[in-house]
Amino acid sequence: MKTTLITTLCLMVALAGAYRLQAAGPDQPKELTQQAARPMTQPTMKGAQTMIPGDAELRKILTPLQYKVTREEGTEPPFNNAYWNNHAEGIYVDIISGVPLFSSTDKYDSGTGWPSFTRPLDPAAIVNKEDRSFFSVRTEVRSKLADAHLGHVFNDGPPPTGLRYCMNSAALRFIPKDALEKEGYGEYQKLFK
Repeated sequence: MKTTLITTLCLMVALAGAYRLQAAGPDQPKELTQQAARPMTQPTMKGAQTMIPGDAELRKILTPLQYKVTREEGTEPPFNNAYWNNHAEGIYVDIISGVPLFSSTDKYDSGTGWPSFTRPLDPAAIVNKEDRSFFSVRTEVRSKLADAHLGHVFNDGPPPTGLRYCMNSAALRFIPKDALEKEGYGEYQKLFK
């Protein structure tokens, strides 16, 4: 009885959060629009900066949703986030450090409502940790340099890896293929030839 009550309360809180975000606008929540409009500073996004901003600075730079996801292990609502349905070619970088994490060449529609990938660009750029929250055992994925919560990895993905890296859009910034050179990620152009 107690477990059922706790589970019901967790679901109600998650649904209330999703409703709050959906009420922000008819097409997209305001925070999703802000996410695209408020990237980190250029030196950070290009990966040239090795110092990660402190907590006070991150609260100024990141949107509330980005901060909640990356620093408080939050989860954005499914089907109501910036990249779940993004089919453009490009790479996804850590919103805090700018380190390249995933490529659109490894992205697929998992049906979950979050951006999903079969593999990271560089396995050394991420760290997997055991996550025992929400009455289950999962594998959390964090960015190595910024120690930002990205999402979780599951063993139910398609070939060739059989993995599903289920990420939060709020933890990522998408760099379109045509902007890679300009943004300092020209070496990744080869992925799209």
